[in-house]
Amino acid sequence: MDLGIRGRKAIVCASSRGLGLACATALAREGCEVIINGRHADSLAEAVAGILRDTGSNKVRAVQADINTEAGRAALVAACPEADILINNNEGPKPGKLEDWDHAAWLQALEANMLAPILLIRALLPGMRARGFGRIVNITSAMVKAPRPHQGLSTSARTGLTAFSKAMSLEAAVDNVTINNLLPERFDTDRQRVMAERMMKLQGITREQARAQIADSIAAKRFGRPNEFGDTCAFLCSVQASFMSGQNIQLDGGSYPGLI
Repeated sequence: MDLGIRGRKAIVCASSRGLGLACATALAREGCEVIINGRHADSLAEAVAGILRDTGSNKVRAVQADINTEAGRAALVAACPEADILINNNEGPKPGKLEDWDHAAWLQALEANMLAPILLIRALLPGMRARGFGRIVNITSAMVKAPRPHQGLSTSARTGLTAFSKAMSLEAAVDNVTINNLLPERFDTDRQRVMAERMMKLQGITREQARAQIADSIAAKRFGRPNEFGDTCAFLCSVQASFMSGQNIQLDGGSYPGLI
């Protein structure tokens, strides 16, 4: 299927590895001009080389910037001020307990997982609407729809982003700009390594046992593959997805138990 986005300009935040890299790779494969982002020059260089190897695209540039800062966001927007596609992504807060989360922890979570993406949307949405095309995809978390105590920081911040995005989607749809959220759970990325290490410490088990427990908690009985996530993201950016906006799309191996 031709997604109709060849030549479109895309910014993919936090995309030197993991799900962000998977999204950047999928968009590059569709012929987009892609700006990838991260804080470390070496990992960005590896990501650019990997995308070239996997897709043959040489229309990938890297912007080293911390999007949790105003200067970092400004640098990213300046690299592609007429972006047609914005993929918001950022590292989530570490799991923990209520007593672990002081005022500083809450501010950090809100800055990274609510305010940073909102401010990038604020910078790029008006131009998308004026040009008559835009696709914004926020990578949030399955915890938005199925909160768990140990992920309270992540759930709270990302739910705020979800509400903001729904509100903006109602205005933007008339100008062919869609805003959707992808809610991943249990994809085989560095995030799952962290979760496995937490289980190892709490339960005194091996890495293999921890990963087996995690996989067994998924209805599909396996981890998600990052390329599956990236291809779903690319479809949301397509011309075929023009009538889909304001949605929260679960990618969790069928594990979510609710109806809505």
